[in-house]
Amino acid sequence: MIERTLAMIKPDAVKKHAIGDIVSRYEKAGLHPVAVRMMQLAKPIAEGFYAVHKTRPFFDSLTTFMSSGPVVILVLEGEDTITRHRALMGATDPAKADKGTIRAAHGTNIEYNAVHGSDSADTAAFEIGFFFPQMDLPRPA
Repeated sequence: MIERTLAMIKPDAVKKHAIGDIVSRYEKAGLHPVAVRMMQLAKPIAEGFYAVHKTRPFFDSLTTFMSSGPVVILVLEGEDTITRHRALMGATDPAKADKGTIRAAHGTNIEYNAVHGSDSADTAAFEIGFFFPQMDLPRPA
């Protein structure tokens, strides 16, 4: 089934100049970018995006990190995109990520782990709408 997911290249990976490698990995895996934007998240924007984690002890640290530098936000489309993107990213902790995954290649630790990806179709719908609310994205074929 053709679906969409949100992918985000986090400030640590942008700072390491890993954007090209990460986007290339997406494209080689058949995950096609249909929308891309680069921006620096203001802290309130990061807090809104990660609101689901508001009561978690890492919330402030996460939102501070995510607003510390530019991010690249993409909408990826393809067959079984959510599951395939999650596998391509690797485990949240780069030390536990399989060799060849994005996080194994570009992540530093559980917080500075290079990329974000939606974990379900419902989450993807919310996250895509959060960053591309007025964009007329082409519908999946």
